[in-house]
Amino acid sequence: MNIKLKVWRQKNATDQGHFESYDLSNLNPDMSFLEMLDVLNEKLLSEDKIPVEFDSDCREGICGQCGLTINGRANGHFTASTTCQLHMRHFKDGDSIVVEPFRARAFKVLKDLKVDRSSMDRIVQAGGFVSVHTGSAPDANVLPIGKLRAEDAFKSAACIGCGTCIATCKNSSAALFTSAKITHLVTLPQGQEERETRVIRMVEAMDLEGFGSCTNTEACEMECPQEISVLNIARMNFEYNKAVLLTK
Repeated sequence: MNIKLKVWRQKNATDQGHFESYDLSNLNPDMSFLEMLDVLNEKLLSEDKIPVEFDSDCREGICGQCGLTINGRANGHFTASTTCQLHMRHFKDGDSIVVEPFRARAFKVLKDLKVDRSSMDRIVQAGGFVSVHTGSAPDANVLPIGKLRAEDAFKSAACIGCGTCIATCKNSSAALFTSAKITHLVTLPQGQEERETRVIRMVEAMDLEGFGSCTNTEACEMECPQEISVLNIARMNFEYNKAVLLTK
């Protein structure tokens, strides 16, 4: 199959950036979107041109590092999917495809399609941990946790921190990501010691990073590769308001 690509090129964070057009031919429809970008880079290298910078790691839909905006939609035209799970057979021969990095004020473009998502790491560092004794792993039955509670915690813990929710949100809000991390720990007995300080620190860190406010459009849940529920945001707001009152 043959396609036309329009790819965002940007030398560094201070460069204005621009789109460049490329034509690719004889592509295997069964290759993934990232494999198609690999083919593009091989072509550019053979022409002594600079390849396109983009992130990827597992390429199995697990880590979310591959996030790209494809034809104006985070990760392409499928819901609950990462970019690496998108295959060229989902496009038509002769299609034009626009590829951009995730767009958010807190996601600085480092080069081309690669963005700096360390702002999300700093939110987790602010409070996404529990106080436990170091040493050997405790026995599995030391802290018995009911099946329903464990499943609820896992639903939030499934967040892979890819940033799709932020790139999708019209306000570039990190509410879904932050609330998933908070809800995961507040649901479990291990997370009770820092319960109040955690939510305050993480919400404040989120605001300091320049993420926008949540206006409940629920686009984040619709595009999330792990289908994290927006009910986590309601839980975060409840926990935050309660923590502020308790710590006054």
